[in-house]
Amino acid sequence: MRTIIGLVEPITLFGVGGRRLTTYAKVDTGATKSSIDSRLAAELRLGPVLKSKMVKSASGTRVRPVIKVGVILKGKEFATQFTIADRQDMKYKVLIGLNILKNHFIIDPKK
Repeated sequence: MRTIIGLVEPITLFGVGGRRLTTYAKVDTGATKSSIDSRLAAELRLGPVLKSKMVKSASGTRVRPVIKVGVILKGKEFATQFTIADRQDMKYKVLIGLNILKNHFIIDPKK
């Protein structure tokens, strides 16, 4: 059963050594993979890098490292891949992409 979420949702991220952080994430149906800010990934000591992926974004096409991150979103806990990006100047340090949305969630923009 899929859970209804809005365009911005709280998400909990699990890092190394029991580190965990809850922050708000932006839902982006145009993003193939979810993304996390490089500074936040470093703070949580996320890694290792599994591979690199070519990503097209508003700021151009770049190669980004891909890591696996444990998350809780709307009470559902799972691990999935995130690309690491410089999101310092963006309001949300985490972006939720289709790799999370497609099997678990339905988006209601009114929420």
